[in-house]
Amino acid sequence: MDHSAHSSAGHDAPAPSLNELARQATIHCLTGCAIGEVLGLVIATQLGWHDLASVALAIVLAFAFGYGLTLRPLLGSKMPVANALRLAFASDTISITVMEIVDNAIVLLIPGAMAAGITDALFWASLAISLIVAGLAAFPVNRWLIARGRGHAVVHASH
Repeated sequence: MDHSAHSSAGHDAPAPSLNELARQATIHCLTGCAIGEVLGLVIATQLGWHDLASVALAIVLAFAFGYGLTLRPLLGSKMPVANALRLAFASDTISITVMEIVDNAIVLLIPGAMAAGITDALFWASLAISLIVAGLAAFPVNRWLIARGRGHAVVHASH
């Protein structure tokens, strides 16, 4: 009987390529960043905060959600909290930092984006554009890190 047809268990499946691992890592980080960015900017917009406070809240929440998405499965696998925190910081910090720099720079550069309310198309369009570009900027960073056994390669090795 050919067991290669039973790869759904994950034992016979080929290892993902470097590009696939980098794609997965980028989507993972982008998800956390997007949740934090959207939540932060929605809260700040609703509270009438100025640009600096809005960006600061969005960045703090992007890091919190980014790290949180990495910590959840690590802690779920019964990894000690200190080890999980070290892995999350090591794997996500550079990627999230790149995404946040690119994302926030783009939103700040789009005329009227920071003044737009959450019911304005400009608010959501500028956020979508900035997150897409941030993901594209982070992909080569994640690929470079994984190729060197850093970033999400460390997290994948711990599973």
